[in-house]
Amino acid sequence: MTYLFIADLHLSPEHPRLVRGFLDLLEHYKTQHTQLYILGDWFNAWIGDDYSAPWLDEIVHALQDFYALGNQVYFVVGNRDFALGQKFLNQFHGILLQEVSNLKINQLHIRLEHGDLLCTDDVSYQRFRKVIRNPLVLGLLKKTPLSFRQKLANGFRQKSQQANQVKSYDVMDVNQHAVEHALANVDVLIHGHTHRPAIHHVADKQRIVLGDWRAHEAQILEISNQNNHNTRLKLSRWCY
Repeated sequence: MTYLFIADLHLSPEHPRLVRGFLDLLEHYKTQHTQLYILGDWFNAWIGDDYSAPWLDEIVHALQDFYALGNQVYFVVGNRDFALGQKFLNQFHGILLQEVSNLKINQLHIRLEHGDLLCTDDVSYQRFRKVIRNPLVLGLLKKTPLSFRQKLANGFRQKSQQANQVKSYDVMDVNQHAVEHALANVDVLIHGHTHRPAIHHVADKQRIVLGDWRAHEAQILEISNQNNHNTRLKLSRWCY
């Protein structure tokens, strides 16, 4: 059994190389009995499960083939695709996880999340996040036309980019106290969001940060379950 963890792909029709990299990943792992965990920002923007396009259809068809060979996809929403729901995932038997989820591999207790909740020093973002994730707000947005949602998503993305240009790296990174709290009852914390791939040691525990997908490569995490006894963790480059 192979457990594969990725995040921050930011797939969109404007970046076909990233889409091809994801399709190649599915092709590579589809015969390895893979449990694929996508920890947020799978798409650069998600305006609703009623959206469709040829480039997205290609991804769905590849995921259907992936599932048909005995593999499974799990998804945790990110700050770019928090509106993605089970309706989209049903097309390939994907499973929508809670924003903070737990996983046990052998004796290893793992916490999974996108990572934005750990950035508590970014007060303005956390305030915006609380409003936009409100179920009432999301419900109203989903009833608006796709064209309106597309314009709204573009506006949010532009404002976010402008705001991040004046914020320090420390503010946009995780808060140490938030990390320690997240690790309280687990052995390993896996997240994305910060685009700073690394394995951090916190006392006798680990915080593993997945990398964002760039022009030619990404940092992905593979955990191998060997004979139900040995657990091997490997953060490595995926080139496409």
